[in-house]
Amino acid sequence: MLFSSWNFMVYFLPATVAVFYLIPSHRQAARKTWLILASFFFYGYWKVEYVPLLMASIVANYAVAEGIIRSPRHSRVILIAGVSLNLLLLGYFKYTNFAVHFLSHIAQRDLGHFNIILPLAISFFTFTQISYLVDVSRDRRLHYRFFDYTLFVVLFPHLIAGPIVRHWEIMPQFVARELKASRDNFGVGIALFLFGLFKKYLADLAALYADNVYNGAVQNAPLSTFDAWIGTVAFAVQIYFDFSAYSDMAIGLARMFGVKFPSNFDSPYRAASVIVFWERWHRTLTRFLREYVYFSLGGNRLGHARQTLNIMATMLLSGLWHGAGWTYIIWGGLHGTFIVINHQWRLWAARMKWSFDHWICRGASVVFTFFVVSLAWTFFRATNLAVAGKMLFNMLALGGVSVPDQFFSHGAFRDKFLAALGVHFIDTRALDIKHYDNAFETIAALLFICWALPNTQQLLGKYEPILEPVTRQPWFHLKLGFAVGLVFGFLAYLILRNSYISEPSPFIYFNF
Repeated sequence: MLFSSWNFMVYFLPATVAVFYLIPSHRQAARKTWLILASFFFYGYWKVEYVPLLMASIVANYAVAEGIIRSPRHSRVILIAGVSLNLLLLGYFKYTNFAVHFLSHIAQRDLGHFNIILPLAISFFTFTQISYLVDVSRDRRLHYRFFDYTLFVVLFPHLIAGPIVRHWEIMPQFVARELKASRDNFGVGIALFLFGLFKKYLADLAALYADNVYNGAVQNAPLSTFDAWIGTVAFAVQIYFDFSAYSDMAIGLARMFGVKFPSNFDSPYRAASVIVFWERWHRTLTRFLREYVYFSLGGNRLGHARQTLNIMATMLLSGLWHGAGWTYIIWGGLHGTFIVINHQWRLWAARMKWSFDHWICRGASVVFTFFVVSLAWTFFRATNLAVAGKMLFNMLALGGVSVPDQFFSHGAFRDKFLAALGVHFIDTRALDIKHYDNAFETIAALLFICWALPNTQQLLGKYEPILEPVTRQPWFHLKLGFAVGLVFGFLAYLILRNSYISEPSPFIYFNF
């Protein structure tokens, strides 16, 4: 049941909200029980067979937390056993076939393939519970009742694809009886949800161009430099709007029930360095990796060489977490390399007392950061290394700069001029041309939204839609009211009347 599907928006969400709001505010246990039942139904709607797995994971991890509390002398052993159990479960479902294929390649013989279906959201609820166990082992006062713990894990807005919430942010809201049904909470929640719905529409629009190019690369269709960059930038825009859409919808849905989530995106494509990019992209995953992997490995406390090793290990694990494939591992390794170089550049610039505060320098840094991030996205999107190699070959113009023949008019002078510049034409009619109408203009407009307009949290900053305050004040604040409600209603109508709602596309991060 996708957030953007009719079943969710017309049936599940109204029923869940209505029952929640009808339960008296002093009946907090009843409200929590209702949310737990609704969340299990939401998860079971995808594949009911995996509901027992989710329930068993919750019970087992809570039992481990209890063991940490009750046996302080053996808490470290219990913690290691609990984390190992979680990782083994995740490894079995997500990485078994990857390991078998790798061993088949090493042994040069077919070792077979296991028919293992990846349970939905296993990566997210596993990371959520690992962070709980680690935090309880560090501070036993953070342990909560099983009832609240269950609601924390299964609460349906974040269960499938995040944000990866921390228990000490969310469960105190349950304990403090803050599940309040109010007009303000509902208004801010529905505004966030509609923002997310609109972003999902933009993501699906960008997907037309990205899928067209990458599917053409899979089919070995001729690609020009222009095609390769349009496809990759389209994917960069698609994955941002897609996951940012889910995050906004999740934050909005939680707010409808009086729960505040942390933000997950903060205009990442405006980042002037890869380090800042990761501070703004999928922020809750970055936070998890920093606090539970990077710091555990020693962080930057053991010298530059060890810091470099820790960064690379953390980012390689990030790539492997996203998918069981070499393309994801290379993507993580590239970002690790970018971050290491970024750190070294900062040290060198500080030593040389260089300043890059001028708006031209900052603009150039933003463009360059987007350039290297887009190069890495090629591996994230490509189905295999051959496709990634073909895309990069064309993007970097290693065979010369090329443009689609059918999109440019010809003339003797123009052809000679372009030939002198090393530009040549390629017939790319094997691609689906109808999906290329206004491609450049559409992608440019979507990039303008990413680079120039306030993000959702900034627009609604005065209503405190997230746990942390908005740090950068935008040039425009949105004031919710009747007029804005009409605009949102008309916007929702325009989106819902599109045919894709009848068969909504899944969110990209559902695959992880």
